[in-house]
Amino acid sequence: MQWFLIIGALFLSGCVSAPTRDPVELPPGNWQLDPLHSSIIWRSRHFGLSWYTARFDTLGASLTFDPDQPEAAQLTAIIDAGSISTGNPEFDEQLRGPNWFSAERHPQIIFETTRIDLGEDGNGQAFGDLTIRGITRPTVLDIHFYGGTYNFLENNDMIGFGADMILSRREFGIGSFIPSAIASDEVRIRIEAEFLLEE
Repeated sequence: MQWFLIIGALFLSGCVSAPTRDPVELPPGNWQLDPLHSSIIWRSRHFGLSWYTARFDTLGASLTFDPDQPEAAQLTAIIDAGSISTGNPEFDEQLRGPNWFSAERHPQIIFETTRIDLGEDGNGQAFGDLTIRGITRPTVLDIHFYGGTYNFLENNDMIGFGADMILSRREFGIGSFIPSAIASDEVRIRIEAEFLLEE
């Protein structure tokens, strides 16, 4: 049994190729977010001490990409505001309410790019418009392109990114009544995302 597992592991490892970070080697087309291998986490300082950390559980995104024109790539990401998750169900309900994300009235958080600058090292920036609570502000994502490879489990091509964003919660009317000494105005967002080529 043990030898069978070892042989199986060696076989599977031989089916996995190292990711390429050269956009020219990637197929053009429309890519859809793989929500099972993606996450969005946000952090805010609590009383100037620890970073209070939470997440959104439901998100989707589409990416249009042409390796001959990587700067013309377009990304649209949509987050379900009601899927906020802190690990405290009672606090989650408060955050969904009108003083915070107002999820019933504004169920979606939307980010749409206007320009993407990607350097040769795979690092770059995505400039776009972020809409929260019906308020839209220009925002910048610092992105890191991990590369692309063929996913034999999905029988499809996939690419991966990491991204960071810093925003002011008060600019979007989130918890405006809470002093910054209690919950920092600065909110840091971390995104890990994998996309599958749309067939």
